[in-house]
Amino acid sequence: MLDAAASRFRPFEVISKVRESATITSFRLAPLERQHWRPFEAGQFLTMRVPDRKGGHVLRNYTVSSSPREEGSYRITVKREAAPSSNVPNGLSSCWLHDEIEPGAVIEIDPPRGAFKLDSASARPVVLLSGGVGLTPTVSMLDVLAKDSNRPVWFIHACDGAAVHALRDEVEHLAALRPGITVHYCYRFAEEADRKVADCHSTGFLTRTTLQSLLPLDDYDFYMCGPQPFMQALYGILTGFGVRKERIAYEFFGPASLLTEAAPSTPRSQMAFSPNSVIDEEGPCVVLQKSGIKLAWDSTSESILAFLEAQGIEPEFSCRAGVCGTCEQGLVSGEVDYFEEPLDQVPDDRVLLCCTRPKSSIVLDL
Repeated sequence: MLDAAASRFRPFEVISKVRESATITSFRLAPLERQHWRPFEAGQFLTMRVPDRKGGHVLRNYTVSSSPREEGSYRITVKREAAPSSNVPNGLSSCWLHDEIEPGAVIEIDPPRGAFKLDSASARPVVLLSGGVGLTPTVSMLDVLAKDSNRPVWFIHACDGAAVHALRDEVEHLAALRPGITVHYCYRFAEEADRKVADCHSTGFLTRTTLQSLLPLDDYDFYMCGPQPFMQALYGILTGFGVRKERIAYEFFGPASLLTEAAPSTPRSQMAFSPNSVIDEEGPCVVLQKSGIKLAWDSTSESILAFLEAQGIEPEFSCRAGVCGTCEQGLVSGEVDYFEEPLDQVPDDRVLLCCTRPKSSIVLDL
């Protein structure tokens, strides 16, 4: 996959390296040839080729933490993932960036992509929820909301403490640009000094009570990013409040996991299918050959993956942007349309669920 996709990557120079906290550093990247810079939307990420320990390369995704207004370069903000013990290796890409990459180094990246981005058509109030280095997309989103919108915004960030709190000055500068932006920091292990100088507004974990005290009753758009336990806890709190799932956008890189412990319910729209049945001609259907399920396609769905998730069917995924290949499935019959170009070419009898919609009725090897 890497060799075939290599032609998509372009060389970028590291033009600055800035320590943001005890564990987090920002890298500013500029293309060696200016035409290789591409516009992006707040929340999208870059895919980077990182040398592995065997002489090859692996792919890693890093969210752009800079403002979409800043043309000509990208900023990524990366936590150094040190090994928890001597029996486990350090994080491959994060330690490579922190320990070996200095200004002047050249790295290869693919243009920005990703579906985790602000709904610019919405006028609803916005809640930006982040944990640890998960603030990288929410800081970029805050920049857009502070400068280009009058929507009420709550920027709520949780981390272990002041020593690892990154981009705080930038957030406070953006929050001061206009009325209607509220900032709240929750430190899990707050020091006494943090409390005295009001470095944080709450301590421990972000709780249901804390969110209730911050957010008046309203219909919000929620965007959240952070470690999986943080995401799972916050998702449970929000859905417990009665927030509709379509109002909660989230991003995390890694193995796909359910945000809830409960198993998905069986969708009411499922119909029995046998290989000899005739697919309806009124509109496209998605047929799951192994499962014996036939579903009428919903044209409002963002992708085949999102459509299946809405039906309570949860295929494996990771990046949701055509990079990792985790959601690749067999395409038994039918045609699909790629609305996001995959990083690598996909065979005709395979399909990436995260970045396609059906052009006709399709049968998946699921």
